[in-house]
Amino acid sequence: MNIKEKLESIYHEYNKKKLVNPEPLLSLYDYPDIKDREIAGFISASLAFGMVSQIMRKTFIVLSILGKSPYEYIVQRNEDEVIHDFRGFQYRFVSGKNMANLVLSIKDVIAEYGSLENCFLTAWSKTDDTILPGLIFLNKQVLRREHVGYLVADPAKNSACKRSNLFLRWMVRKDAVDPGGWDKISRSQLIVPLDVHMFKTGKMLNFTKRKSPDMKTAMEITQGFKKIVQDDPVKYDFALTRFGIRKELNLENLKERVSYER
Repeated sequence: MNIKEKLESIYHEYNKKKLVNPEPLLSLYDYPDIKDREIAGFISASLAFGMVSQIMRKTFIVLSILGKSPYEYIVQRNEDEVIHDFRGFQYRFVSGKNMANLVLSIKDVIAEYGSLENCFLTAWSKTDDTILPGLIFLNKQVLRREHVGYLVADPAKNSACKRSNLFLRWMVRKDAVDPGGWDKISRSQLIVPLDVHMFKTGKMLNFTKRKSPDMKTAMEITQGFKKIVQDDPVKYDFALTRFGIRKELNLENLKERVSYER
């Protein structure tokens, strides 16, 4: 088999909803309304660092506070109420103040643009090579409030923005795993969410020789996948990252599946 056939085989074997747990993406399936899903997704992705068991627990706490409709919570609760709701929250170095300010930042964006998607689309064009212009603008708007801190990265500073690109994968792609909802954006513009697993995989596939997992590296790995599947370079992200995330799989297993000569 050639490399595309091997990746397709892995995709069909592992790109399954039953393999999502444990991962914060799991929480998005509870929100059929896109207005709710984009908020839940943005917040879930912002917390996607550290041990997965803790990520899931803290994500559940935050989404429980937001209730059945995060959108209704955002538009109805005032600033003092939001600060009060998150006063006891703590996740590693993220305080209740940080979390409240992220929620309030989203509230600001929705008040100005109507939705996170509309904010993103303000700076995005279908002729852009990637989603980067829209992502830079969206994150810049969210970061206007102080104390959001580590929860949202700034792509203009060459951060790989793994969590932001993960969020965009969830919202733009639609298949057995990714729920979609942002239908105006082309999946061909997505950038690989560069975590430690995808960084090692990108090197294994000879898509990059860079030593730093920054935005330039993420773009190089994305271009490597584009040569294989031009219209959907992030297609294999979920399936490939099962190797290293799930206990029964590891990168040596993956190496055996995808080894080839370029």
